[in-house]
Amino acid sequence: MKGAHTLRGLTRGRSAWHNWSGSVTARPVRVDRPWSQDEVVSVIHRAREQGLRVKAVGAGHSFSPIAHAPGVQVDLTGLTGLVAADATRGQVTLRAGTPLHAIPALLAPHGLAMANLGDIDRQTISGAVSTGTHGTGLGHGGLATQVVGLSLVDGTGQLRTFTQEDPELRGAVIGLGALGVVTEVTLQCVGAFALHAVERPEPLEHVLETFVERCQSEDHLEFYWFPHTGTASTKTNTRLPADSPLAPLSRRQRVLDDELLANGAYAATCRVGAQLPFIVPTLNRVAASLYGDRSFTDRSDRVFATSRRVRFHETEWAVELEAVPTVQREIEAMIRRHDFRVSFPLEFRAAAPDDLWLSTAHERTTGYVAAHRFAREDPTEYFRAVRDIALAHGGRPHWGKMHDLDHASLAARYRRMDDFLQLRDRLDPDRLFGNDYLTRVLGA
Repeated sequence: MKGAHTLRGLTRGRSAWHNWSGSVTARPVRVDRPWSQDEVVSVIHRAREQGLRVKAVGAGHSFSPIAHAPGVQVDLTGLTGLVAADATRGQVTLRAGTPLHAIPALLAPHGLAMANLGDIDRQTISGAVSTGTHGTGLGHGGLATQVVGLSLVDGTGQLRTFTQEDPELRGAVIGLGALGVVTEVTLQCVGAFALHAVERPEPLEHVLETFVERCQSEDHLEFYWFPHTGTASTKTNTRLPADSPLAPLSRRQRVLDDELLANGAYAATCRVGAQLPFIVPTLNRVAASLYGDRSFTDRSDRVFATSRRVRFHETEWAVELEAVPTVQREIEAMIRRHDFRVSFPLEFRAAAPDDLWLSTAHERTTGYVAAHRFAREDPTEYFRAVRDIALAHGGRPHWGKMHDLDHASLAARYRRMDDFLQLRDRLDPDRLFGNDYLTRVLGA
């Protein structure tokens, strides 16, 4: 009932909030930290009474301003943990603020795992599915395809639950924060499994020529390409039974590869490259020669995710899988033509088609092209050039990554956009959850 619940966690004031990369800053009027669904209901009613807009925020790992909150910022750190688990059906319900890196320990006692993950696990489960976060592997869709149930508090303060049998779940899962504050997510999991990882440098042209075929034959394939080099760093993960013998990286090797080289030394080279752009090609050739030449077998989540402490900006585009080699070649030519000095690698992945209304993989087998720029560098001109190439190949931008498309451009790329807008009209008729980003991508 309206006003029936009080908040246990409340921070007043206009202290600045920044997303992970530092590209977005907000000074909310108030930060509310609800600890239950009932308290989320109270947050919504109170904001409506005060005429303030509401925006939920998780780990702040979106590069776009999708989570920018000028009114009430809803901090989900109080909504974490496991609500229920059904090992027989392989389904678990998690509170919305549960970070991805905490989920494996919650699933392990039930012999379960998430079917696929991205290469970063700092996001919350609700933030990851709401923005269309994905991993790689043509046998799997993005994280949102694992969702079989969703609860949220809508713009009228009503708690709504979407089940697997509800066709509107396909629209609500990748909801962009535009439909309400997500409180619980139910996932369809799989039995726990291991992964055998092989990471190695390969000639770029060979990888491009075989990319589509390898995506079709391997469980999980991705590659990184450092601009100004002819080398691709491939990562192939093969799924194995959970009881397979494990051969994980030693603590010494993890510290050397992931901490000292991939984070410490690489941060130093990015700083040097930002000050001395002419040296970037040389630094990239050194980085490409050192990055990824190892194999190991470990629990799935320990292989999927890696530590990323070097801050960067990112844009990512979904294209037809078969277009990925052409897109890479055109980006390489564009970098030479504009004489860009790009220290960060591009990342190339793949995903199965799905039927989620705002999924970047909606109704097509998809390849992903992600471009990055060191956080201390202005990515605008480079990202626009990447955008133009992706758009020429039917590109759809990742909702949580940097892009400048508006509603008219996006509506032409999403067949179910009108259905989503009708759902939004019903759940948030007063645009309580709106911000400038949502106005741009969804219209009024």
